[in-house]
Amino acid sequence: MRDATQSTPADQHADDAEVRPTWPAVLRGFSRRCPECGRGQLFEGYLKVTDHCPVCRADLHHHRADDGPAYLTILVVGHLMAPLLLFVFERFRPEPMVTATIFVVGTLALSLYLLPRLKGVVVAIQWAKRMHGFGQA
Repeated sequence: MRDATQSTPADQHADDAEVRPTWPAVLRGFSRRCPECGRGQLFEGYLKVTDHCPVCRADLHHHRADDGPAYLTILVVGHLMAPLLLFVFERFRPEPMVTATIFVVGTLALSLYLLPRLKGVVVAIQWAKRMHGFGQA
């Protein structure tokens, strides 16, 4: 069993690396900016992450966001829209087609707004935690 005062080479390497604060990176990612400098655009288009930050030249091609942003978007939108739908139905009793139209449009708009921002958050967390190659020199 290892003593708490002993450290492994991996622990020493982690101590030598500069600390990357997570919350500023998350806020930069949510604003679709580079998690390192906060000035460069994170995306080339709607969801394609740039290979390098145009301002600070940080490597961003290491990210592995995959389906995480989509699942987070579904989670957030579902938890916002379901109680709102229940409230509107109980309080105002609108016609079914009016309710469906309003909530379909609202759900699509909120989903399209949140998806790139949550992808930026996922990429920023990976950058801050040095995941998937972001910690390599």
